[in-house]
Formats: sequence, structure tokens, C-alpha cells
Amino acid sequence: MSWTRQRLNNLFFIIGVLACVVMLFTFDVSFVELWQHLTKAGYWLVPIIGVWVLIYGINAASWWCVIKGVMSSHAEGSQEGALSPWRIFRLTISGYALNYATPVGGLGGEPYRIMELSRDIDKHQATSSVILYAMMHIFAHFWFWFSSIFLYLILAAFGDLPLNVPISLTLGFIALLFFGASYVFAKGYKNGVVLTVLGWLSKIPGLKGWSQRFKERHNDALHNVDTQIAALFSQDKKAFYSSLLLEYASRWAQSLEVLFMLLLFGVDNGGGIDGIMLTYLHSVLIVALTTFFANLIGFLPMQIGVQEGGFVLSIAALGLSAALGIFVSIICRVREIVWIFIGIMLMKLPEKQSRQ
Repeated sequence: MSWTRQRLNNLFFIIGVLACVVMLFTFDVSFVELWQHLTKAGYWLVPIIGVWVLIYGINAASWWCVIKGVMSSHAEGSQEGALSPWRIFRLTISGYALNYATPVGGLGGEPYRIMELSRDIDKHQATSSVILYAMMHIFAHFWFWFSSIFLYLILAAFGDLPLNVPISLTLGFIALLFFGASYVFAKGYKNGVVLTVLGWLSKIPGLKGWSQRFKERHNDALHNVDTQIAALFSQDKKAFYSSLLLEYASRWAQSLEVLFMLLLFGVDNGGGIDGIMLTYLHSVLIVALTTFFANLIGFLPMQIGVQEGGFVLSIAALGLSAALGIFVSIICRVREIVWIFIGIMLMKLPEKQSRQ
């Protein structure tokens, strides 16, 4: 079993390394232009890249809440003491690195997290906690987008931002998606989601036979996972809402990255505490709109092209220059590659195994 796990770990590692190489050679700008952008960023690259230590730390804390909730609902066989915050932090970074590097984010990161976490706790608990955290991560996105509607409307009411037909339609579309997603997630949290997803897959031509065979072979295990998913919401609401709140907070922390880049460009709305706070709120809206556009097409590695377009559109919607949007998108792409590399290297960092 350990040999199979090692081979899979090596496969994930190779995929990550190849993805880094491909991304380095698929920039939309030449290396000369890229170097000019990096030179312009200068020492600001330190806080831009460094703030992700905080963001991933919040993500890890959110996942830890889920793990504790799942393990407390099924105390027998739990080994909570075997897990360390450092290990969860490492798996968080490596998991996101694989998600960035692989098509349809999650095809790499989530299986890797399940495989590695299964070394420390029961495999069903590991699967449940990873699925639940992935759901929490996505659900927090919807809450972030939904709350950004009110932030935009407040700033527009004070005359700071425009409110025209295209923007109004976009905000309305985000609201509709939020309510639809809330219904779907509520059913998933109450009843489990694995068997439901398999049911959907069975209706897709070509996948019906596979999904039915998979369900028959793993029926008990799938029911076990769904039971644990439903148990967190029904039995440990503190862990549930703590995880959701932390994931939501990580989006606000992520906005600091854009704030640093706006300040680098001299965009500070007059300076002072009030000016920087207003710039930060603009950064929140930029992140919200950009992630919204990027997640509409999530099947591309690192959302190539979509994220860049999202930054340009969101920054232009706030009345800023398209050149600034291009700069922000390029620096964010560099930051992603740096953290993908860090995450991939962490996969090979030796550590003491908790359980064989």
C-alpha cells in the first residue's frame, strides 16, 4: 500500500513540475516584458507573495475545523492527536498547487489530500473531510460574491462607483447563482453529496455503466462518507460555521495582494487611512469579480486567459486602466507559479509518518 502511495505521490509531483514548466513558457508576454513587470514590482513582490502564507494558514485552519468535526462525530478509531498543524498546512499548500496545475481544479489536489491524510486518520474520514472542505471552499466563494454585491451598491450609493445596466445585470446574475447554489449546498450538507453526484453521472451518456458499477462495488463506503458529511452539519454546527467563516475571511485576506499592487501603481484614492481603506474595498471587489469570471470557466489549468480577462474587466469596471489590469494579472500569475513550485517541493519534504 505504501508503495502504491509513493508511486502516486511521484505522479502528482511530476504533473506539478511539468505544469510549472508549461506555464513559464505560455505567458502572454515575452520574457523581456515579464522581466520589466517584475522589475517594476520590485520589493513589493515580497508582501505580494508573502501574504499567501497568511491566506493558506487561514485555509488550513478552516480545513482543520472540518477534520475535527468529522472525527468528533465518529470518535472510534480517530487519531486527532496524530495530526499536526504543520502537516495540515503543508497538505493545504500542496493540494492547492496541484489544483492550480491540473485541468478542472480538484482532479489533482483533492485526491492527493485524501491519499496523504489517509496516512493519519481513517480513509473514510479523510475522504469526508476533503470533500467537505472542498464544498466549504466553493460555498465561501458564493458568499464572498454575494456580499460583494452589497459592497458595490454601498460604494455606488456614495458616488464612488458607477451603476449602469451591464453592472446591474452582472450583480443580479451573481445573486441568482448564490441562491441557486445555497439550495444545492444545503441539500448536500444535509443528505451527503457523493451518492447524489454519482446519480448525476449515471445520466451522462458513456458514464452510466461505470457509475453504477462503482456504486455497487463501494456502496457501503460511499454511504459511510455521505453519513459523515451530513453529520458535520447536523451534529457540529460550531465546526461547520467556523470553517465557513474562515474560508470567507481568506477571500478578504487575498484582497491584500491586489491592494499592494494598486498601491505600487500609486492608486491610493488620495492616500491616508481613508484613501487606503477605500482602495482596499476596491481590491475586494476586484478579487470578487475576477474569481467570479475565472470560476465560470474552471476547466483550464490556472484558468489561463480567463483570469487575465477577469482582472482587466473587473479593474476597468472600477474606472481604472486596462494596463493596470494586465500588470495585476501577470504578477498574480508569477505568484501562482512561485507557490505551485513551493507546494510541489513540499510534497517531497521528508516528514515523520503518523500511521502506516
